[in-house]
Amino acid sequence: MLAIKYFMLFLVLVACTLIGRFLSKKYVYRLNELEEMKNALNIFKTKIKFTYEPIPEIFQEMSENINKNISNIFIKAKNKMQNKSASIAWEEALDENNTNLTKEDRYVLKSLSKLLGQTDVEGQTSQIDITQKFLETQIKQAEEEKKKNEKLYSKLGTTIGLVIVIILA
Repeated sequence: MLAIKYFMLFLVLVACTLIGRFLSKKYVYRLNELEEMKNALNIFKTKIKFTYEPIPEIFQEMSENINKNISNIFIKAKNKMQNKSASIAWEEALDENNTNLTKEDRYVLKSLSKLLGQTDVEGQTSQIDITQKFLETQIKQAEEEKKKNEKLYSKLGTTIGLVIVIILA
């Protein structure tokens, strides 16, 4: 009976530690997704500027070469462009996709939709530049949050697990 009790206490400790690590990884994933989106927008700007391909085709090509969560945004936007304008499709794809991006991150990315598919090449590339500058700010903020919170949540999970084990033992 004592062995079962210690085994259950060990499982509680492991579970709390894993929960803490899971929560800490969200900060890493958000930072990676923001950097991936910035790179994707850079590719998008280059393709608009030099290839003159339609936006849905560019989104299809980009979705094949980038991170899964971010590529889903481009795939959904491309699919929605069959029935809707590029700006509405982009906003809806951002809202519907399940990523680690915060509301502020999504708001910054939605600013891209203002001129998407509605102006000439220069207007669209300048809007992409503006969005990339906003993304750089979000990336710096995400790096600070990661530094501050990653270790905190990881150690907090283990500490809470130890406290529970001590109380129950």
